[in-house]
Amino acid sequence: MLMDLAARGAEAFDVRGSAEVVSGLPRLLESLIVSVAIISNLTVRYGSKTAISGLTVEVPEGCVGLLGPNGAGKTTLLKTLMGFIRPGGGEATVLGRSVAREGLLIRQQIGLMPELDCHIPRMNAVTFVAYAGELSGMPPNQALRRAHEVLEYCGLGEARYRDIETYSTGMKQRIKLAQALVHGPKLVLLDEPTNGLDPAGRDSMLDLVRDISHAKDVNVIVSSHLLPDIEGACDSVIVLRSGEVVTQGSIESLRATEGLQFEVELRGPSPEFLAGVKDRGVTVVREWGAHSLLSLPTDTPNVAALLFETAREAGTQVRGFWPAQRSLEDVFIGAIE
Repeated sequence: MLMDLAARGAEAFDVRGSAEVVSGLPRLLESLIVSVAIISNLTVRYGSKTAISGLTVEVPEGCVGLLGPNGAGKTTLLKTLMGFIRPGGGEATVLGRSVAREGLLIRQQIGLMPELDCHIPRMNAVTFVAYAGELSGMPPNQALRRAHEVLEYCGLGEARYRDIETYSTGMKQRIKLAQALVHGPKLVLLDEPTNGLDPAGRDSMLDLVRDISHAKDVNVIVSSHLLPDIEGACDSVIVLRSGEVVTQGSIESLRATEGLQFEVELRGPSPEFLAGVKDRGVTVVREWGAHSLLSLPTDTPNVAALLFETAREAGTQVRGFWPAQRSLEDVFIGAIE
């Protein structure tokens, strides 16, 4: 197997000597990692205050939402994963590297879009982003070329030579994203990426986040307290409360309802229809206007036949019905209560 890996390493990194093949193997093995981060019994303290207590969670590949109320420990966790804060207990690895011992190497492979502005006064956008690339270890000429590319990608191509102080809030958010992407990271951490944006700016930023994750194949962790942002951009979610994980999983699985539940839309409000489904052993969970949420026995052989027959007897029409899903807000509220 090692010979196969060595051959693949030589092909992937264009190496010729055996020593170079061996040096390329760690990078090849990193590409095979399934979990972006593995956190085990992590504790982080600020003096006598415990911000994260005994946190254990695996962050999967893809676009992951880090959700929680203010003070839940989201930003502290991101800083710890970057190696900026040394854990008071437990262990954590990011891309296979220890946050306690290999913080510098971790920061070379990931990008951070912080919540607060991070630009340098009297510096234009292309100079700033290129400088961020150099800080990540890129040669100056390569950093400058990449700065032009990521600024164009983030929608700042026409404004790249302007001083950042002249930027609007939306443009400053984009410059923070550009500096996080300039060095081609394997993982990007976004802390409140839509902070201060108007609705159009929010939609544009979330489109970029989705494209980075799904089209550019970069792992993304989005930290936010805004549920629509997480629901609109992420594949899975981790919900924190007081520094602890209260629930996690794919958004699709978390939104799934228990049992056999359907939303039904009728031609209009119909008490007769609701009475009819109750007679057939159906529970009416909620009703609003011509819509209702029904919980059916799990052994119901034909949902469509039951609904249409009941509607016919009630003198109304079924305009549509579909499997019910909880909103992410329902999941969040249920988790933190």
